[in-house]
Amino acid sequence: MMDDTFKTITDVSEGIFTEKKSKFIAFAVPVTTVEEVKIVVEKYRKEYYDARHVCWAYMLGCERKDFRANDDGEPSGTAGKPILGQINSNELTDIIVLVVRYFGGIKLGTSGLITAYKAAAVEALANAEVIEKTVDVDISFVFEYPFMNDVMKIVKDMAPQIIAQHFDMNCSMALRIRKSLYTQLTERLDKVESLYFPDQE
Repeated sequence: MMDDTFKTITDVSEGIFTEKKSKFIAFAVPVTTVEEVKIVVEKYRKEYYDARHVCWAYMLGCERKDFRANDDGEPSGTAGKPILGQINSNELTDIIVLVVRYFGGIKLGTSGLITAYKAAAVEALANAEVIEKTVDVDISFVFEYPFMNDVMKIVKDMAPQIIAQHFDMNCSMALRIRKSLYTQLTERLDKVESLYFPDQE
């Protein structure tokens, strides 16, 4: 069975951790692109302009291969990396976790910082609603009107999402279906007379 699901969060969640008068406010935010990541980071930097640091890490894509961690001036590896570690241990993607730090006047040391950023990220993720999504694939095809019933039977049987459809002498449809069912759908459609996939021409 093809692995075609991934876990992400539905909405923004928050968490707070305090250590030696330093306050760490964490936010977990759903994102799907690097552009969204930039917008979110900019938003929290503006909102918490008086904070000493706004550290973050993100993970994107169903394969969880697009990720980055940022220490924002904290000693290397003490902030972004522990935040990313929590995203990983929860097996999440399409997410950014930011931790805003207000310095309390007492230095925490390297291990103290790692513990604090990790704990803040844990709090934000513990308050998040996690959902499982399917990895979906789009497919477009064209067929002649007399074969409409054959096509609609397959669509009814396999229940893909209909993105677009146009019915005339030549009909066209665009469907979205979860990745593991894609081959089965194309094989069934292949058997319909007159049907062809223009993107494969």
